[in-house]
Formats: sequence, C-alpha cells, structure tokens
Amino acid sequence: MIRETITLNQKEQHRVHILTRLQGGILRAAEAASLLGLSVRHLRRLLARFRRHGAAAVSHGNRGRPSHRRLTAAVRAQVLTLARTTYAGVNDHHLTELLRLHHGICLSRPTVQRLLRGAGLPSPRRRRPPRHRRRRERMPQTGLLVQMDGSHHPWLEDRGPRLVLLAAIDDATGRVLAAVFRLEEDAHGYFLLLRQLIRRYGLPAAVYTDRHGIFHRDPRTPPTLSEQLAGRLASTQVGRALQELGIRWIGARSPQAKGRIERLFGTFQDRLVVELRLAQARTLEEAQRVLDRFLPRYNARFAQAPAHAAPAWRPAPARPALDRICCFKYPRTVGHDNTVPLNGRLLQLHPNFARHSYAGARVEVHAHLDGTLAVYHRGHCLRATRITAHKQPPGRPQERFAASQSTRNTPRAAPSAPPTHAPHRPALDHPWRWTAAAAARRRQLKAPQDDIFTEPIE
Repeated sequence: MIRETITLNQKEQHRVHILTRLQGGILRAAEAASLLGLSVRHLRRLLARFRRHGAAAVSHGNRGRPSHRRLTAAVRAQVLTLARTTYAGVNDHHLTELLRLHHGICLSRPTVQRLLRGAGLPSPRRRRPPRHRRRRERMPQTGLLVQMDGSHHPWLEDRGPRLVLLAAIDDATGRVLAAVFRLEEDAHGYFLLLRQLIRRYGLPAAVYTDRHGIFHRDPRTPPTLSEQLAGRLASTQVGRALQELGIRWIGARSPQAKGRIERLFGTFQDRLVVELRLAQARTLEEAQRVLDRFLPRYNARFAQAPAHAAPAWRPAPARPALDRICCFKYPRTVGHDNTVPLNGRLLQLHPNFARHSYAGARVEVHAHLDGTLAVYHRGHCLRATRITAHKQPPGRPQERFAASQSTRNTPRAAPSAPPTHAPHRPALDHPWRWTAAAAARRRQLKAPQDDIFTEPIE
C-alpha cells in the first residue's frame, strides 16, 4: 500500500473538522451544511467520500497534476529568448504589450513576470521605497495646468547623437500634448513645443516648469544700466512670450513638485528607448518620426478622463499672430545709414509712405523659428533686406582660394629701401590747408577772417 502525504489548506482543514463532528453525531446535517456553505445533498456526497478516503476526500482532485492551460515549452522558450535578446532591458508591462503586438503571444503581466523571475531575469528598474509626501490632486479640467520639461538621456543609445526630449503633459488627464527632440535644451525648442501645443489645443491657463534660465531670470543677477533706467528687469524670450499670450508661469521648487512629467520621462526612458531601438533610429529626424507614431498609442494606454468634461482651453490666436509671439525679439537702434545690426549682420531699411528715414529710431527685430527676419516699428513691419558688412573680392570662391594659394606659394621679394626724397607738403594756399592759411594770414595782417578767407559750409 502506497501512502501519500497531503497538505491541507485552511479551508480544507475546516471541512475535515466539521465532517468529523458530523460523523461523530455532534452536529446535524443541516447545521454542518450551513457552517460549510453547502447544500445538504452535496454535504452527504462529501461525507460519503470522507468515510471511504478519509481526509484526502476534501482536497481537490487535480492537486499535483499539471494544468491543461499551462504554457507549452516552445512558448516559454520563445518568451525568454526574446526577453534576453530583442527586448533586453524592457520592463514587464511593456514586454507584455510588445509580445502581443508583434508576436501574437497573449499573456498576462503576472504570467510574464513569473516566467522572467523564474528564469533569473530581474526587473530592469530598481524601485526606491516611496517617501511620505503630500499628494496634490489633479486639476479638474483639461487646459488649466500644463507641465513642461526636458529630459537629457541617451535616447538613441550608441546609434546616434545624444538628444534632449522636450515634452508637455496635461495635469488633469496625463495626456502628452506635444513632444519634440532637440540636440540641446534651448529656447528654440521650447518655442516649437509651445507653438505645437497651442495650435492643437489652445491656450492653457498656466504652465508649470522648473526654474531653468530659459523660463525665468535669476533675481540675484545684477540689473544692467538700461534695466535700471527702465525700472524693471528684462524677461527671457520664453517668459516674454508667455506674458504676451496671457499664460501664467509657475516655477517648481523641486523635481517632486512636477512629478507627473518626471514619471512621464521615466516611462519614456523604458518604452520609447525600446521603440527607437526597434525602429533603428539614428538621427534626430528619424527619432521624431518614431515619437510621433508612439504618442497616440501612449495616450490611448495611459491617459485618463478628467473630473469635469468641459475643457478650459482658451482660443488660440491666429497663426501669423502666434508666429510673431513665438519668436526671438531684439530691440535695436537704427543707424544713421538706416541699417540695423543683428549678430554680425546688417539689415538695410527702405523708405516707405510713412517715413523716408528711420535713423535713430528704436525698432524691434523678430527672428522667426523658420530663420526669417522681420523689423517692426511701433507695430508696423518695415521693408528691409540683408546686406553683408564686409564685401568679398570678386570671383568665385574656388578662384579666390586658388589665387590666395598661388600668392602664398610665390617667394616674397626683398623689402625695398625706404624713399630718400622728402615727403610732399601742400602749399599754404592749398585747399587742404585753408584753415591753417587763414590763421597764418590773420596773424600777419591782423585782419578779420571774412575779409581775407571764407570757409565753405555744406
């Protein structure tokens, strides 16, 4: 006779206890059925099996047998192979979605996690223990608060340059409103992000960012002379654009204060890096195309409905007006020759019906995001053309280069001896020396100037 050891759980031990008391006549069938939550008929069948097989009758019959719904060895091996090679470093949730999307393997996240942990594959991200912080509730409507920030990360790994991801997320829904890749975190990129956001949705009530110098000028910076005369500190380019758009800027005191976009970048550093790797993106343009395809899927997966369905977006200005705001503006003074200097270049102003000359006037040069320039005076755009400050010698660049090389290669002649003749001096009555001649004659004749010589006046 083969004896088998059976381990009973808490529920099965409770059933054995009730059936033992029922068999000993301590309890009646109705009372035992009520305590076990069974019908009297099923209790009698269970009691019959208990009398024949003892305590083993209350355990499940499939205990110790393999499940008919278990994964096959081929599927297990395929999942583990993909997790070690193609999807190395992918978290459990993202790996589950990629297996379903690209390979048709529909598994639950706990199943994938159980397979990976059983094979010795740990989680790619270490979870720090959470700190006790006061929770800030989400905004009730979309458009009330938008969080913006940049993430410095090797998005292309070792396939391309190190990029910076600039993103804007809605505080109420967690939806990514706009995102652009840049080579560095600069004001030009934030202008692109802001313009893309406003064109799609409208004007938000407030923008929540860190205290980067792009948005906010450090109050400890000493003011310049022009700022002292004006009585106020000059704003940054992005800060000035937010003021013109009527968007309130809120500066965060810590990264945890804008935790939604920080967690967004944490998710992107898991998922978006894998998407870029699968697409073999190597340049900024390729990475931007992958990002544009990735955002709709991300928003459909993670965005949630706001507390109030009515949006709080304000109407966006017309596209020409928005382009005039989301640009770089530089105040300048027009020179006497009606030229405006800007970064080593000169802009020649032309006369118009209002004024023939703008010499000495204060104008504003707008450098648009597409590279074009415009000069404004009191809200009116002036006609201007670019001119070069230093003209190049005639000829094509190749000819000028060849001429310079030929001149450089020819041996230099010996320096000539200095001239021995005395330098030429103009006569006293020469027009170049009218003033000196008039003064000499006045000293000699002691006569008034008007009687002797008169200077021409232009």
